[in-house]
Amino acid sequence: MKQKVTAVFDIGKTNKKFFLFDKNFKEVHKEYISFEEIKDEDGHPTEDIYALQNWLKDVFHKILNSEKYNVKAINFSTYGASFVHLDENGKLLTPLYNYTKQIDSKIVNKFYNEYGNQQELARTSGSLKSDGLLNSGLQLYWLKYSKPEIFKKIKYSLHLPQYLSFVFTGIPLSEYTSIGCHTLLWNYETKDYQDWVYKEEIYKILPPIVSTETSLNINYNGKRIKIGAGIHDSSSALLPYVRSVKKPFVLVSTGTWSIALNPFVDTPLTKDDVELDCINYMRINGKPVKSSRLFLGNEYKIQIKRLTEKFGVDKDYHKTVKFNYDVYFEIIKDFHYAFRWESFWHHTMPDKTKFYYSNFDHAYHHLMIELVQLQVESIKRISKTQDIDRLYVDGGFTDNDLYIKLLSHYLRGMKLRTTKASLGSALGAAIAISDTKLNSKFLKKNYALKKHVPFIVSG
Repeated sequence: MKQKVTAVFDIGKTNKKFFLFDKNFKEVHKEYISFEEIKDEDGHPTEDIYALQNWLKDVFHKILNSEKYNVKAINFSTYGASFVHLDENGKLLTPLYNYTKQIDSKIVNKFYNEYGNQQELARTSGSLKSDGLLNSGLQLYWLKYSKPEIFKKIKYSLHLPQYLSFVFTGIPLSEYTSIGCHTLLWNYETKDYQDWVYKEEIYKILPPIVSTETSLNINYNGKRIKIGAGIHDSSSALLPYVRSVKKPFVLVSTGTWSIALNPFVDTPLTKDDVELDCINYMRINGKPVKSSRLFLGNEYKIQIKRLTEKFGVDKDYHKTVKFNYDVYFEIIKDFHYAFRWESFWHHTMPDKTKFYYSNFDHAYHHLMIELVQLQVESIKRISKTQDIDRLYVDGGFTDNDLYIKLLSHYLRGMKLRTTKASLGSALGAAIAISDTKLNSKFLKKNYALKKHVPFIVSG
């Protein structure tokens, strides 16, 4: 007899993952793939959306024909800040523009001159000013004024999770967690689109909004399957914790971005929050999640490549390095900031990177000390006014021994727990379209919840 499962495509910037979960949300199957980036018309690297959608269909069709599994439902979790633009026939009009793409500053200035106060817009939308496409709503404004002929052809603009759903259903939808993640589109006070969305008539190309828990019963290749509307990955990663943990906590969802999430604030950002670079994500019930983001995984990749080349080690050697107490104490005994970051600016960084060591392990420890200090700063930014003593870490960095040990050390007042790295945001996407209720033992029982104790400083 075939096993009943829920399928989830979990699409990150680097890794594309496919999971099958049983009725208890235990992972029973997974696949990984990555694609070479292509370039848009301006030469900026971006996702190969055609390769991605072909892989989606190939993998799903293979599972549908499996003798082992009976797929009852499917959902989609992806990175945010990314729109897919379709014409009236459902055909793609543009590349899937990368959220790192910078756009003409004249367009950005035109927008803020017309619709600022900048701080007030940031406060009500939960979106800090960006000169690029990281606020995805600005992409629609940019297209309207820089590529008007293309803009006129747009029938629907779908956030990436909803586009993946559209690939299987042919039904265009909008969904709250995608709209609410630093897009400049949503007003957390009025619980509606921002005024500029109506004034620019952008709302006309945004499909009807549905609940994140919406699913469509579709006859797909002769099989009746429940297909979800898709969910933004950071909101998805938060969902299993919100559903199963009752006491206040902060979740750090790690990957290309490291997102610190505090779901225990139910009001829009304050002016002080905006000045501290806080942003909002959205829970599936529409409530704001006070957040701070750090381009940690991206910066880690850049710096590891440099260290690997400088010290002539294997490209995967960094994965084998374990925390060494003696090396740590040697570094902090006479500590100097050594790394200049490329993904962000910080007041502590030097004008250029300085290598104080003759071996990879020492340099790697120093790198992780500095990155974790930035992570600690990010966590404190969203929790300093509350008495929160629980910290959960999810995603790729849970496998990094230095990251976890240093984070536990620097946040000794918080109880640090991790879940296994493969979990990511896929589980939340499965839960979002399920009627199953979770209890307080769920994470511990099903996903190897692990407690971490700070190391002891001697002397």
